[in-house]
Amino acid sequence: MFDDWMQRYEYMIELGKSLPLIEDQYKTEDKLIKGCQSKVWVNAEMQDDKVVFTADSDAIITKGIIAILIRVFSNQPPQAILDADTEFIDEIGLKEHLSPTRANGLVSMIKQLKMYALAYETKAN
Repeated sequence: MFDDWMQRYEYMIELGKSLPLIEDQYKTEDKLIKGCQSKVWVNAEMQDDKVVFTADSDAIITKGIIAILIRVFSNQPPQAILDADTEFIDEIGLKEHLSPTRANGLVSMIKQLKMYALAYETKAN
């Protein structure tokens, strides 16, 4: 869709601006994703047997990254999130264009979203 990474970064920033924001009451220590350079809060709720994520970050690029992940994982049944293939991240070259600390943060974000899904899936069984 985009020829160069500056266009992709601009698109990620735009996605971050349209992110379904977490309510302030959930911007707590237990909602922070560990392993991220910047602060990223994620909340998950079950709605109609699907996990719905909201999030926020204090860094604009990180906000764009979590927005991409939420577009992929939110409004899915827990098992679908657990089974989801994250190869698309390598295919679009996202991880290789991030600093090592942001790339580690990306991995931590995916892990946390899947942990929420695992908790809901375990609760359902």
